[in-house]
This record gives sequence, C-alpha cells and structure tokens, in this order.
Amino acid sequence: MISETDRSFLRRAIERAAEALEDGDAPFGSVLVSGDGEVLFEDRNRVVTRDPTWHPELTIAQWAGRNLEPAERAAATVYTSGEHCVMCAAAHARVGLGRIVFASSSGQYAGWLQELDVPPAPVLSLPVAEVAPGLPVDGPDPELAEQVHGLVRRYYAG
Repeated sequence: MISETDRSFLRRAIERAAEALEDGDAPFGSVLVSGDGEVLFEDRNRVVTRDPTWHPELTIAQWAGRNLEPAERAAATVYTSGEHCVMCAAAHARVGLGRIVFASSSGQYAGWLQELDVPPAPVLSLPVAEVAPGLPVDGPDPELAEQVHGLVRRYYAG
C-alpha cells in the first residue's frame, strides 16, 4: 500500500527523473530514505552521459553497502520513478536493502516502449518480485505512473 508519505518521496524521485531527462538521459530517478524518514541519498540515470550501468537504483545499492550498517539498510526504503531493472533488483537484494516503492512498473515501461515503437531493453524486463522474491515492493501508483509515462514519451520524442 502506498501512503501519502510514500507519494511525496515518489514525487521527489520523479523530480530526479525529470533532471535526467533535461540532461538528455532516460528519465529515471530514485531516493533512499532511512527507517526514520530521512533522505540519505538520491540519484538519477546517467547512462547516456556516463556509464551505461549507472542506474540510480544501482548507485543507491552501492552507496548503501559502503555507508550503512546491515540493520540500517534493511530498514531503508528506495523510492523510484520506475521499477528496478534486473541488474538493480539483484544489487538491491544482495546489499540487503528493504522496501521498494515505485511509481511505474517494469511492465508499464515495456508497454510504453512497444507503444512508442522503441526496441526493447537488452535484458528481460521482469518484476522485482521475480528477481528477488521476498523483497517488500509497492507500486505502481496510477497517477504518478502517468507522470513518468509523460517523461518517457518526451525522452523518445527526441
């Protein structure tokens, strides 16, 4: 279940996604929030401008592994504009992060690519629950997913 507090952090993740889009990158953004509700780290996609694996969810997992104790990681929540890809879901699970809340799902994203006549991603698009069973996940949020859809349309419109 996605609460209003969750939505406020999802909106922040979508703001990071919009920043990525403004820099010419795919519109993905994520925010790591402690169990106490403090924003610990946030990032956006940088695959066009830097490394093709520089997804915000992967960067968050790497940062958390270096900077948080296992109990802090388990209590934290990652809010993200789009559901984690397979690479990011695996990193999230491996480092022991807690809940994931996403505005739009991997299935929605795959459908949007198809609708826009964009070739699919080079790896399978799977839900986090299939990649890392047992991770608590919530999403998508219908209203916020439509905002992400708009960013995706803008990105592929060129």
